[in-house]
Amino acid sequence: MENTQRQTYLDWLRILSIAGVLFFHAAMPFVAEDGWHLKNAETSNLLMESNFFLHLFRMPLLFFISGTVSYYMMRKRSATAFIGLRFRRLFIPLLAGMFIIVPPQIYMERLAGGYQGSFWSWYPDVFNFVPYPEGSFSWHHLWFIAYLFIYDILLAPLFSWMSAGTSDTFKNLLQSLSRGKRVYLLMIPGVVWYALFSRKYPETNDLVNDGGYFIYWIFFLLAGFICVVQPRLMDSLERNRRFALTIGFLALMFLNYLRWNKIEPGHQNWPFTSNLFNYLFEAIKPIVAWGWVLALIGYGKHYLNQKTRALNYMNQAAYPFYILHQTVIVILVYYFIPLTQESILSKYIYTLGFTFFITLLTYHLLIRPFAVTRLLFGMKPKNPAIKQSEPDEYTP
Repeated sequence: MENTQRQTYLDWLRILSIAGVLFFHAAMPFVAEDGWHLKNAETSNLLMESNFFLHLFRMPLLFFISGTVSYYMMRKRSATAFIGLRFRRLFIPLLAGMFIIVPPQIYMERLAGGYQGSFWSWYPDVFNFVPYPEGSFSWHHLWFIAYLFIYDILLAPLFSWMSAGTSDTFKNLLQSLSRGKRVYLLMIPGVVWYALFSRKYPETNDLVNDGGYFIYWIFFLLAGFICVVQPRLMDSLERNRRFALTIGFLALMFLNYLRWNKIEPGHQNWPFTSNLFNYLFEAIKPIVAWGWVLALIGYGKHYLNQKTRALNYMNQAAYPFYILHQTVIVILVYYFIPLTQESILSKYIYTLGFTFFITLLTYHLLIRPFAVTRLLFGMKPKNPAIKQSEPDEYTP
């Protein structure tokens, strides 16, 4: 059975994912231990815990959803046409972001570090193309767009084949995974890969030194594509949603019990000397990720597959909102952190609220109405024919 109808629950999950990214990045200046572009003098361990939880599954969920949108974009297109579309919707916003959106973040960081010149006297440093942090050339939070663009180019032939009628035998084989709880076998490659390589190759988001995570993310992208190619897999996720949530919940509780009692590799209460137990500990994190991602997909399909009048607007706003939001956060935080009389909570709430307000109005007033800005922010042209044929980008 071919999945030809756009699935509304994926749109809702995408919007909820963007909201999660906003909460995550707004908290980063105030969390303990984790470094960021600008940091408050006082930090919070509790905010760190909430961000730790969000970080385990927010990017996996976004890559899973991006895999589904690759299917909808690939339908009735050749691999070449698909790559052309991804160039317009991913590469152009990435390029614009690296020269327009990201530089103000780096400039505010330089000001916090003692630089005293104007933005325009500093800005030419971007064109020295020295990678951040030594230089001022970076994609910062837009790394996701870069990775997704590379994935789609590399996988375009595979996506084209899986979307075509010539892969019906393969799709029938996939159907066997929909029986019982076999769909959760999709977790195994990603869990094994993460357990073996995440500690050796920690996350950098710079592509060059990010081999462990570059491969890890792709398992979620492929799972999303596979599950939408064979709709019975999505049905299985909906049917078994409680099972997935149980896996994600219990794995999270077990992981936090170990972490909070310092029972982890390299800490004082870790009783094991064999590397096998180090790998088993690392395997808990991707199990949490897969459990929550597949649970959210299942619950979303069951409860969120309905349209409202606001959905189309929010769906179009989500991609530009993601591109803009972190720059707004960094600028606001530059002015908020010196306010020593204010609590962490008030700074976080105001960072969250003002970022939402400024970013949404910037989108509504300065991006949405104009053809040039729509192109630079990866939106569809204002063309009814294109509106029907191209789904919105499922990007954080």
